Amino acid sequence: HRSGSVGTYFSMPVSVAFISEFKKMSRDADIVHVHLPFPLGDLACLLSGYKGKVVSSWHSDIVKQKKLMTLYKPVMNAFLKRADRIFVATEGHVKGSAYLGPYSNKCVVVPYGIDTESYEKAEAKPFLTEKLNNKTSKKLMFTGRLVYYKGIDVLIRALKDTEDCELFIAGEGVLKNSLETEVREDGLIDRVHFLGRLSDDDLKSAFRDCDIFILPSVENSEAFVIVQMEAMVCGHPVINTSLPTGVPYVSPDGVSGITVPPRDEKALADAINKLVHDDALREEYGRNAYRIVRERYASEKVLEKISGIYEDLLRK
Repeated sequence: HRSGSVGTYFSMPVSVAFISEFKKMSRDADIVHVHLPFPLGDLACLLSGYKGKVVSSWHSDIVKQKKLMTLYKPVMNAFLKRADRIFVATEGHVKGSAYLGPYSNKCVVVPYGIDTESYEKAEAKPFLTEKLNNKTSKKLMFTGRLVYYKGIDVLIRALKDTEDCELFIAGEGVLKNSLETEVREDGLIDRVHFLGRLSDDDLKSAFRDCDIFILPSVENSEAFVIVQMEAMVCGHPVINTSLPTGVPYVSPDGVSGITVPPRDEKALADAINKLVHDDALREEYGRNAYRIVRERYASEKVLEKISGIYEDLLRK
């Protein structure tokens, strides 16, 4: 079902029709599941008079829109008090949240899942290899929106102190022009490749063909990041950052990759050099990465957990 919107406010849709539609659809529901942050969803649930079980998936705190939080916080707290269970993707979502502390007894870890078979069956081809300027270079990969909290500028500057590797950046965003300018000014034009937005098939081929995946995020807006799992299920190590969110929980430091402090260019460069030049370690971390995804994040395992929680709520 879709509801008409009269516009957006602080990047959130405004829709009176949604509240009416929510009330109608939830009337006979046993469980209502609301994904947060979504102020309209909280408000609709509270105003609907719904009496059944309420589950919420907490994806991240609202970090940037501080003015919105002034208005939203009372509604959010009322909704979290009403919720019977709050799904979080990792323990870090609770520990790093400015708002979940009082409701931690309701929180249960339900990670995001990934269709592992679709990556294992993806065509293996030299999607990145054929674009290398130096055919002996190791292939570093980043994919995501080119926005401030991704830390791509930090990664580009760190690349200046690395050797024997080239970086492939897949994605579009408002920072693309400034990042391309930085690459030129830093003399990295032969070592950084901007791939733009890739099709699903090409992205899977890129994941399979890379050697190391890098997630240099710098802000708590980055709460989990499924792209880590996409690289891991293809058997590649991950370099991520020690944000107080779910990011370092997905790929643990010293197990399936290396975790460095956010914005630390030297630590990031050192981690890249270490994995580029230590084949045995890179392969060990890659094997561990694949195992972790299969054991914890395969979609069928996540669905079993969600179904179990729903069934438990309905018995109470």
